[in-house]
Amino acid sequence: MSANIDTIAAIATAPGAGGVGIVRLSGPRARAIAETVCAKRLPARNAEYARFRDETGEALDDGIALYFAAPASYTGEDVVELQAHGSPVVLGQIVARCCALGARHARPGEFSERAFLNGKLDLAQAEAVADLIAASDAQAARAARRALDGVFSQRVDAIADELLALRVHIEAAIDFADEPIDTYGGAELRARLDQAAQAIATLTREAERGQKLRDGLHAVIVGPPNAGKSSLLNALAGSERAIVTEIAGTTRDLLREAVKIDGVELLLVDTAGLREGGDAIEREGMRRARDELGRADLAIVVLDAREPEAGTRAVADVVATVPQRLWVHNKADLLPPSAPAPAEHALRVSARTGAGLDALHAALREHATGEQLGAGAGAFTARARHVDALRRAGEETDAARGELAAEALELAAERLRLAHEALGEITGRITPDQLLGHIFSSFCIGK
Repeated sequence: MSANIDTIAAIATAPGAGGVGIVRLSGPRARAIAETVCAKRLPARNAEYARFRDETGEALDDGIALYFAAPASYTGEDVVELQAHGSPVVLGQIVARCCALGARHARPGEFSERAFLNGKLDLAQAEAVADLIAASDAQAARAARRALDGVFSQRVDAIADELLALRVHIEAAIDFADEPIDTYGGAELRARLDQAAQAIATLTREAERGQKLRDGLHAVIVGPPNAGKSSLLNALAGSERAIVTEIAGTTRDLLREAVKIDGVELLLVDTAGLREGGDAIEREGMRRARDELGRADLAIVVLDAREPEAGTRAVADVVATVPQRLWVHNKADLLPPSAPAPAEHALRVSARTGAGLDALHAALREHATGEQLGAGAGAFTARARHVDALRRAGEETDAARGELAAEALELAAERLRLAHEALGEITGRITPDQLLGHIFSSFCIGK
């Protein structure tokens, strides 16, 4: 349980004049402070009409007071919500009155931090609160809601429990080091460890999709000069963001544009055309393009549909190390009717006429989420730190499998300990204090 002895106050929501604003209190004196402001007794879990008063007894506003007794509240402490009219001035006066009575202003994210410290939420669920608030569409909101409901955390905990059980088994076998591990169920142990490694790999892939759903896909548009890269960026962005001319090498620097396609956030980066030669400025643009590809999730490789083979040869080596590649044959409107179909892995589009863009949208969504359009009902949001922790857990589990195969039991047990700790970082079972401060400081006031 948390050792908090102070009471915090914050404006939880302030929609503006005409709407409802909420002042939230949490802590041991929340009820007493609220009852002084309301000048009446507040029974638990009952909506009470109240007149909120200042220190002289003058009315600040009329509204509703709701008291939630600990531990049956969001933070696990006594919580009171004072629902007033949405004037920021009035809400500020109510907060000031609460602070004059002994509360203090809440830090960003402190309500959710107290919920975590009091065992009401684990760390991944607390982060999902912020993701739900920041959700920009229904799909992102549903994914954040699933994370808040514990879908992600439950799967992490199940794997962590299995790793702990395997470690206990191995450490017990260490006491009988003179006997081969198969004497003590080694075959079953190896099979269970293989299954745990597979479960981590599967969850890592799903968390990577959840991270992209939350943070967006970093997609770099690359290709030879004059293939229509900037025209494609404009078509995807729905506006004239990049300069387009018939002159090869027009794009010299990186141009970034955040777009949303079928509910998926993408950071599109237009780059200089890749070719041999060029002047000093163009060569610098090509160097920056290669650097950007080193950080990309996806390379959208744009080729002239009239000569895709030559374009492929020009860029194949450059894009080979990008995790995902989407081959796009642009300028399809310039092809003769008898032109053969493109290669199976390529899409044929026309940035000028819009032909093929629907198929490109669907392909981008699939690359971003790993799901076909309309699927993904089981998705949950995740963050970069979750993916990093899962990857480390996977690496340590794979190493433990190797140590177990060599019957190096002490080393296998240590690898499992490190894997278990990495998973514990996700939910906060094992979390450095400085990580908590970093996570909750990114929340808004009142959450």
